[in-house]
Amino acid sequence: MSTQKVWLITGASKGMGLEITKAVLESGGKVIATSRSIDLLLEKIVDHKDNLLPVELDITNEKDIQNTISNGIEKFGRIDVVVNNAGYNLLGNIEELSDSEFRQTMAVNVFAMAHIIRNVLPHLRWQKSGHIINTSSMMGYMGYAGNGSYNASKYAVIGLSEALAQEVAPFGIKVTVLAPGTFRTNFMSEDTLNVVKNKIDAYNLEKQVEQFTGFDGQQLGDPKKLAEVLLKITEMSNPPLHLPLGSDSYHAILEVRKKEREEMEQWKDLSLSTDFE
Repeated sequence: MSTQKVWLITGASKGMGLEITKAVLESGGKVIATSRSIDLLLEKIVDHKDNLLPVELDITNEKDIQNTISNGIEKFGRIDVVVNNAGYNLLGNIEELSDSEFRQTMAVNVFAMAHIIRNVLPHLRWQKSGHIINTSSMMGYMGYAGNGSYNASKYAVIGLSEALAQEVAPFGIKVTVLAPGTFRTNFMSEDTLNVVKNKIDAYNLEKQVEQFTGFDGQQLGDPKKLAEVLLKITEMSNPPLHLPLGSDSYHAILEVRKKEREEMEQWKDLSLSTDFE
């Protein structure tokens, strides 16, 4: 395994991002690690400081993203792997979502990712290599009540990644879109959970929140094992484009695809009836 790749990782101070950052550093790689809090990041990473460039970054600010990429290349000479890991989840039913709340979800989960990709691609095209890893979710394949804005953003990540893979393949750049299931991070913690401000009694959002946070601490996925998988796929000559992670994600996606196929067959006559004779 090559140990000298340079990684750009967003959301590196906690959860999956932190474990990926640690794994890369421990393997001998270098990391441009972004976080909203450098202090929090440095509290958790005490070794390998020569191979770490910590950056306090608002990923929704494209100018700051440009500076981060430039500074990273100046320090390490190149970027080989980009992990768009930072994300934002907001619980709320569609009627309860304000425009600004919905836009915030999309700004972090979709537009910020697009900013990073757009600004790193000139460098990757020039070096004729690279691997872009975008984090979607099992909820990018199926909708869940109370998670509509998150579902919408993660579906978008998949569509964007599929198009991107076709666009950059001629330049030797690979793309993988991850679909993690439930991983044992603070993602489902009451302390970090975002909830809409305008609650409508008829939807009983509090019960939905309780069900969501009830999984905290019982998630099936081990973020350290996820990090190991990412190290493996970045050494592959032909890595997967779509990669469910976790048994819950894998089986749920297969089941939803099965049901979609059955539904399409049920209404096949209507679907085919709209062509010109």
